Amino acid sequence: MKFIERSLGKFTKEIYSLMRIIIAVLFASHGAQKLFGVLGGHVMHNPKFIIAGIIEFFGGIMICLGFKTRIAAFIASGEMAYAYFTVHSSGGFWPIMNGGEKAVFYCFVFLFMAAYGSGSWSVDSLLKRK
Repeated sequence: MKFIERSLGKFTKEIYSLMRIIIAVLFASHGAQKLFGVLGGHVMHNPKFIIAGIIEFFGGIMICLGFKTRIAAFIASGEMAYAYFTVHSSGGFWPIMNGGEKAVFYCFVFLFMAAYGSGSWSVDSLLKRK
């Protein structure tokens, strides 16, 4: 355990930023599917899905860049909680059984990001330096 802490612990800020970037790109991809019909998706015309696509695409880009991450991640977390309770929970309580694992995962990761902030590789950290 100490080995992992000593070796990876030195890179906590960088690993967090990398995680933020990768998860945000994946999230933005869901929005791109809904808004633009790319990446195996199709354009959604239902207003709920358009709003979801806007939050996912633009929020994902903001989180990826580390620009206003706390706000964007908080909104994204709320969207995923809403998606879980309106789409998935009718299929039963457990996410593994109702297909809601991604929604729960994104919800809590974005909630953590809202609390933690942008991290070191971010537009927000660049703006703070000035």
